Amino acid sequence: MSQLSLEQISEHLDSDNARDRMVALASLRTVDAELAVPLIKKVLADQNLQIRSMAVFALGIKHTEECFPILVRMLETDPDYSIRAAAAGALGYLEDPRAFEPLMRTFYEDTDWLVRFSTAVSLGNLKDPRAHDVLMQALSSHEIVLQQAAIAALGEIRDLSAVDRLLDFVQSEDWLLRQRLAEALGNLPTPKSVSALQYLERDTHTNVATAAMIALRRWRESGELDQLITTAADDGASNPG
Repeated sequence: MSQLSLEQISEHLDSDNARDRMVALASLRTVDAELAVPLIKKVLADQNLQIRSMAVFALGIKHTEECFPILVRMLETDPDYSIRAAAAGALGYLEDPRAFEPLMRTFYEDTDWLVRFSTAVSLGNLKDPRAHDVLMQALSSHEIVLQQAAIAALGEIRDLSAVDRLLDFVQSEDWLLRQRLAEALGNLPTPKSVSALQYLERDTHTNVATAAMIALRRWRESGELDQLITTAADDGASNPG
């Protein structure tokens, strides 16, 4: 299918046919942000929920000064939880440090788990160490997917102080959670992380074992692994029994 012109995209976005609007939104992926955002805004209030979600996601990919306030407003006021979740995710894609405060508020105030999940993921994308407290709280959630997001995010912000708490999940029954743990520990170089990864390297699930192996190999190639093992040995010698 040939690439639509900007004029054709604009016309498709005004179409009564939902498929036309979806195709038009998809076509904006190759359009410069300054040109794309005004067109994306045309369907932010679309009656079709899928199209609205696509439009919100698109604002996270197209970086202009307009995108941030629009996404924050949708995060804080949209009545549909899926749109709030999409806005939270899009703010993470923007990687704008101003998003930290609204994301934090949303995590504490929104009652929907999907919104809180997207918020935790985006806090990781921002790589802001101030997210420590909220992510540690998320680890205590009854929702496994929220725990998964928090573990991944703690790895993204490289929060070494979280390692002891993360080790509580080494024997989790959820293999995807163990995989996220292995990936996160790969960003948290401590002697305890080495021991946990060596344990996870023998995990019965291939994805978990592979994630642990990759983390250890990366440390080995950088010379970091030997240093961590030496530190662990020294700590053991100075604290016998």
